[in-house]
Amino acid sequence: MEILTADKYPQYENFARSHKNGGITQSVMWHNVKRDWGHEVVVSRDESGAIIGGVSILVRKMPFTRTAMLYSPRGPVCDLSDRAVLEDLKRGVDALAKKHRAHIYKTDPDIPVDDENFRAVMRDMGFRQILGKGGFETIQARFNYRLYINGRDENALLANLTQQTRRNVRIAQRKGVEVKVMGKEALGDFMRLMEITGARDGFATRPGWYFERMMDSLGDHMRLYMAYYEGKAISGAVAANYAGKTCYLYGASDNANRNVMSTYLLQWEMIRWAVQTGCTVYDFQGVSGDMDENSPLYGLYRFKKGFNGTLDELAGEFDFVYMPIRARLVRVIIRANEWGRTAARSAAGFRNKVLGFRKRTVQ
Repeated sequence: MEILTADKYPQYENFARSHKNGGITQSVMWHNVKRDWGHEVVVSRDESGAIIGGVSILVRKMPFTRTAMLYSPRGPVCDLSDRAVLEDLKRGVDALAKKHRAHIYKTDPDIPVDDENFRAVMRDMGFRQILGKGGFETIQARFNYRLYINGRDENALLANLTQQTRRNVRIAQRKGVEVKVMGKEALGDFMRLMEITGARDGFATRPGWYFERMMDSLGDHMRLYMAYYEGKAISGAVAANYAGKTCYLYGASDNANRNVMSTYLLQWEMIRWAVQTGCTVYDFQGVSGDMDENSPLYGLYRFKKGFNGTLDELAGEFDFVYMPIRARLVRVIIRANEWGRTAARSAAGFRNKVLGFRKRTVQ
């Protein structure tokens, strides 16, 4: 194994970009998005010196404990059935854990939940598998909805959509919805829509500077798509294109003009980007593992399912704990912070409802 110095990062980047298990969060560019984290790269080489495996690791210093968390989002990048490479990379992670005083190392590879060979190797190395129940308890979603392109062109993929989804795409086109790839000048509109979406669906939103940083860091690998109707921005989406995959990362929409189906046209245009760049898959990203149609999260799955892809259940997180007592302390701190944020969001929602009621009463 080798812990790379920054001058050798291009070697790893070329490897990760061309590997079938590469992904945008394993690119060294992702560290620039997460620049408030530290960053390290470990590689494994063959006898000729060529890289045959690698893992990009984010380093998060934890408050109050004087330790760090090491995290490899969707890592490592290698043949995930190759035990020797996995063990070699783990030796590099161990060295970094000592260097940074890490209490835990987390990784969530893109591996099916039923891959018993991989799970056995990870168990043998001392990892603990974390599945969760609904799929959103882990850092990365455990259930991903994906459209495997399989060499099909745009016409074949359009014909593959469910009848209702294809109809909704055509409604948007017929009503004059225009989808454009935009730059930073559209971030104000996108953030307005994001705040509306967060308030409607009850989730915390990223600040505007985060998306500006994504644009600066990922360059042509990222696109901001905006949908306009009668000259007004009514929905938007962020997608990344890397290592043969196009991934839908963020989406936002207005409460008004939902009948023009702009979000369907946005997804279709991002699928077209995947086809045009020779990608093998368009990844709609996470959905809940709860398939009950009465679940509040079922609507997200129903929307993505209309594009007639595949629901992939992944193996979740694998944790290697270096300092058990410190790890338990950090979990307590994180849960307390999450409780505080949830309480704050609930209070804000109640306050908005009260203010809205007062406004209606005065009018």
